[in-house]
Amino acid sequence: MAKRSSFKRSVLPTLLIYVGLLAGLAFATFPILWMLFTSLKSNTEIFALPPRLLPKQATLEAYFTIFRDPVKVRFFLNSYLIAGVVTVLTVLISILTAYGFSRYSFRFKGALNVFIISTQTVPPITLLIPYFGIVVALKIFDSYFALILTYLVFTLPYAILLMTGYFNTLPKELDEAVLVDGGSSWTALWRVIVPVSIPGIVATSVYTFLLSWNEFLFALTLTKSTSLRTVPIGIQLLMGQHAFEWNEMMAMSVLGSLPLLLLYLFAQRYFLAGMTAGSVKS
Repeated sequence: MAKRSSFKRSVLPTLLIYVGLLAGLAFATFPILWMLFTSLKSNTEIFALPPRLLPKQATLEAYFTIFRDPVKVRFFLNSYLIAGVVTVLTVLISILTAYGFSRYSFRFKGALNVFIISTQTVPPITLLIPYFGIVVALKIFDSYFALILTYLVFTLPYAILLMTGYFNTLPKELDEAVLVDGGSSWTALWRVIVPVSIPGIVATSVYTFLLSWNEFLFALTLTKSTSLRTVPIGIQLLMGQHAFEWNEMMAMSVLGSLPLLLLYLFAQRYFLAGMTAGSVKS
């Protein structure tokens, strides 16, 4: 009897954990499955009652419609271009800035840190009208440059904080070994610090790309030409006054999610890798 009671006490918590995990998995994956299966339905079947998760007759017509439309293809190219440029610039600037914050002491260093942190407390939507005025005044409205410059303002502070925190975990003996061998701080940064900071750089890149790819409000406000629209705006444009192209909306959502999913799958191994382990011999 005592063994049975002990067995129940040991199995029940584990069972509850698995039930909770399965419930969370179902809650998280159901919208994704609904989006995927809806993209495989005709627009007529989508409005059929009662609603069905699985399509009666799967079709790729929504995807073909998107690929045949150069305007919709341009949405994806714009998103790739803007998110890619913002990611590269953010990573480069944040590496240089974070290395300075991590390795050097200078005047107003504390004040600059506080300022960078404080920028993260301001809701971006409150800056929409001021940025619109600045962009118009600089005569860069409705341009790639306007979006890239605006996105940099939002991605850089967090990227600098993230990279500074990562560089702080790296021993200064790495830099000193390069200096002893006659190298410079620039050599130490690019030949030693950056290679062992790949996990931090990848995390920064993923965060920046996700933020730039998914951004909607500023992309809608700071551009007006269809040729400059991004994927989130393209999905919104499928919502007409009298009809919604739900299957195309879901197909664009699936295609828009794939780069993010692939990026995460690629970066996951770097998040888990301890690339700084053993970098300094004890």
